[in-house]
Amino acid sequence: MQKIIISQNKHWEHSYENIYQRDIFDTLLKALEIKHIQVLQGIRRSGKSTLFKLLINHLSQIIDPQEILYVNLDDPFFIKYSSDATSFYEIVQTAKKLTNKSIKYLFLDEVQAIEGWERYVKSAYDGEEFVKIFITGSNSSLLNGDLATLLTGRYLSTKVYPLSFKEILKINNIVSYMHLIQELPKVLNIIDSMMKFGSFVEVYAIKEDFKRELLASYYDAILLKDCVANNQIRDIKSFKELSFYALTNLTALYSYASLAKSINIHDKSAKEYISYLENSYLFSELKLFSYSLKEQQNNKKKLYLSDNGFMNLGFSFSSNYGKLLENLVFSELQKKGYELYFYNKEIECDFIAKKENKIVAIQVCYELNEQNKKRELHGLLKLPFEVDEKLIITYNQTQKIDTVTVVSFWEYFG
Repeated sequence: MQKIIISQNKHWEHSYENIYQRDIFDTLLKALEIKHIQVLQGIRRSGKSTLFKLLINHLSQIIDPQEILYVNLDDPFFIKYSSDATSFYEIVQTAKKLTNKSIKYLFLDEVQAIEGWERYVKSAYDGEEFVKIFITGSNSSLLNGDLATLLTGRYLSTKVYPLSFKEILKINNIVSYMHLIQELPKVLNIIDSMMKFGSFVEVYAIKEDFKRELLASYYDAILLKDCVANNQIRDIKSFKELSFYALTNLTALYSYASLAKSINIHDKSAKEYISYLENSYLFSELKLFSYSLKEQQNNKKKLYLSDNGFMNLGFSFSSNYGKLLENLVFSELQKKGYELYFYNKEIECDFIAKKENKIVAIQVCYELNEQNKKRELHGLLKLPFEVDEKLIITYNQTQKIDTVTVVSFWEYFG
């Protein structure tokens, strides 16, 4: 254990380098002032560990770095401790023995790998053993279990997503509207890359030749670790078939019965499998926009991917720019904190986006032309409910038509 702890805590000797800044980092810095446990949740490889390193770099300027302990519980070494939460005491004591220092800040990465972790974290929090505790998890049910209720009122939860369009622009020193205009060819290349390969930090940083291979490894890890292992799925073959079917039928309306029929499983299994994929943050299920919860539940639904890169693993979308852009708009709206729905009753509208007291109706159209203009406008102008704004988001077009604003992706999200 000593070697593992030393290898995982390189900040004891030097700070972490070559790390992209994240917009959410400032929010996390402000939260350092309060005692509450800081929870980072999000899809595997979205940058939660990177945010830990940024926080550790910051804290290392204030206190002795050896008073900060980072533990990545996803390391194979900790498999033998997976059912023994008392191992946390051994880990902390080993670190204290190595450094001859007390531990003030504890960072637990992929904490769900240790069964019963909630009891240890609650005990450490209530006993004020550390100044602050930080944890990450790659499953949305991390804080939904019976044990997790022990932490109610003791934590702050923050969602972490792959890089946003705006963050990638910052990495490329495009930080103003004037820069967007001046660097438009480069900006459009960034959008093209995001549509095809998504925006996971590591995927963004490596050569294009290796992007698909890396995305495939992420996909497999999410299915096997965050879905199959966490939920004890027995029929792994059917689960993988449903996941692939969902991957290749994005944005299409479906019912659990239709999904079940497509791969010859029970409706109940299809519903459970979708919930597992959602809990892993791989997919998001959108419901019909309605003020009636019963109507939302009883109508067909749509699936979107958290990151466009995974679309690469289904089949070639090279000619389907509309679907690529639609999923990218979805992921960017999600990163902006919108609650998302669709509308499909007599007329169709891609997204009904809610945030605080504002409702925005959005159509996504790669290129608005005479052939599709009437259809796209109809879905906005004939909505049977009031909205605060009506948008058509395009790849690179901007204009005003009636009460509808046509805006380019780069202008709206940049």
